[in-house]
Amino acid sequence: MVTAYLALGSNLGDRRAFLHAAAAALRQVAGICIFAESGIYETVPEGNAAEPLYLNAVVRVDTSLTARQLLDSCLAIERMLGRGRSADGAKRARVIDIDLLLFGGQTIDEPGLQVPHPALLARPFVRIPLADVATPGLCHPQAGERLDKSSPDVGVWRLSGP
Repeated sequence: MVTAYLALGSNLGDRRAFLHAAAAALRQVAGICIFAESGIYETVPEGNAAEPLYLNAVVRVDTSLTARQLLDSCLAIERMLGRGRSADGAKRARVIDIDLLLFGGQTIDEPGLQVPHPALLARPFVRIPLADVATPGLCHPQAGERLDKSSPDVGVWRLSGP
């Protein structure tokens, strides 16, 4: 079993319901066991884009899946919940987004799969909920930065517990 961290985000429709539906769908995948869920945070869109506000959360899972299988399961859940991806890869508002942040202490760089997530350290809307569920002493496998603690950010507001 490997401990992995997944970021959940939504800024369209019933955002809270989409986060809960994504977590519920993850619980139904063989080989995934959710051990902790962060609080739910409302956040401004990355770069203050002209989009609706996001709700974000992070879940800590233990999994017997490979990183690729875990990512494929996350993408399948996104599709099931109605997420469409643009052909040009441009970021757009979305009903659900599930990102693989960390997979054990592994560093993976394959087409379509980068772990740790390349933007993890630069995103307070991920780092703050990640700190809620991080195992004590968790560090970024490349940069060595502590991930079990985070600094407050003006663009991230805690709405509720798990």
